[in-house]
Amino acid sequence: MVRLTKIYTRTGDGGRTRLGDMSETSKTDARVEAYGSVDEANASIGLARVGLDETSDLDRLLARIQNDLFDLGADLCVPDRGKDLGYEPLRITQNQVDRLETDIDTHNARLEPLDSFILPAGSELSARLHVARTITRRAERRTITLAESGEPVSGAVIKYLNRLSDLLFVLARIANDEGRADVKWVPGKDR
Repeated sequence: MVRLTKIYTRTGDGGRTRLGDMSETSKTDARVEAYGSVDEANASIGLARVGLDETSDLDRLLARIQNDLFDLGADLCVPDRGKDLGYEPLRITQNQVDRLETDIDTHNARLEPLDSFILPAGSELSARLHVARTITRRAERRTITLAESGEPVSGAVIKYLNRLSDLLFVLARIANDEGRADVKWVPGKDR
């Protein structure tokens, strides 16, 4: 279990930080950018939860996802470089990805198919979920950039972020009266 007794350490004042394996890197490192974007996605989901009944299925689903995103951040901050760390680092599993796919299928079955792109609008909850979706997409892009740079990144991490943004899109539609209050894009409407 993590125990934090002091919040500031001053060790980052020079623009450096330590990863979970205790290696030092710049705060602008692609890995720090990736898990920092995951943290932003998590915070935006927390904001989306404001006002939800704690016993609602949606709140429980989003709470589980927030916990998963902490797992995912832990996965990203401890690169698998093949050396023994003296402990088993936390990794995202295919089971977590599969669970998101089940969630997508379950919730999407409640919606009519789209006949147009939709704007990130409608109800306040829908708009907040769309913000969380776009931040999650950025986290996915940052993570792919990290992987493409040759750094080790679990394939399950990238899959999870991809599925999560899809689920947030579906949930945003659910929050718009199960898609009935979606705001459709009208190409060239105001030219």
